[in-house]
Amino acid sequence: MSEDIYSLLRMAQGGDKDAAGRLIEENSGLIWSIARRFFGRGVDPDDLYQLGCVGFLKAIEGFDEGYGTKFSTYAVPKISGEIRRFLRDDGMVKVSRGVKEQAQQIRSARMALEQRLGREPTISELARETGMSAEDIAFAETATGPAESLQRETGEDGFTLELVLGDYGAEEKLVEHVALRAAIEKLPERERQVVALRYYHGMTQQNCAKVLHVSQVQISRLERRAVDELRKMLS
Repeated sequence: MSEDIYSLLRMAQGGDKDAAGRLIEENSGLIWSIARRFFGRGVDPDDLYQLGCVGFLKAIEGFDEGYGTKFSTYAVPKISGEIRRFLRDDGMVKVSRGVKEQAQQIRSARMALEQRLGREPTISELARETGMSAEDIAFAETATGPAESLQRETGEDGFTLELVLGDYGAEEKLVEHVALRAAIEKLPERERQVVALRYYHGMTQQNCAKVLHVSQVQISRLERRAVDELRKMLS
């Protein structure tokens, strides 16, 4: 990324609307390329573009040069996430009955446990209460919750599953939770657990290590291996 764009980003983050406008103008091609992926879903293309611009502005606000990635790479999941959020809230993203039933069961279990424990239950406690795996709980909540699933940032670095996978040519596969779930289910159990905890529940590697009773170094290795495998399966 050029120093000029860095300068514009800093200015925009400081509240300079002209700088933000210039960034949108210079990246309109990127925004349109993502908006086009959602054509044919009953929303006017210009409206999709405007939603993409909202996501782009959120990317400006949240970007940190310390992430060590290009701004455009960081912006892609923010742009697509904003559009998906609208589609989901507008009822245009369909979720299977089975997943909806699982989500309802999880919500009921969460409420019961909160009353019983006097606090937010852990994933392990929800799993025991519902008889589901931690991964199933993560997927059900993701599919029926806000459309931020794959854009949810991990605790310590602001990265997301889409950003880490980095293959936006396969984004339509990522958008479909069933396809992503199928890919993750092919991972070994430990790697599935790490992906669920890190990218669906936003845990830091340190907290993952505590939950799974392994070292942080092991979590790092498991995560790296899982991401490499997902890249291969979704490419």
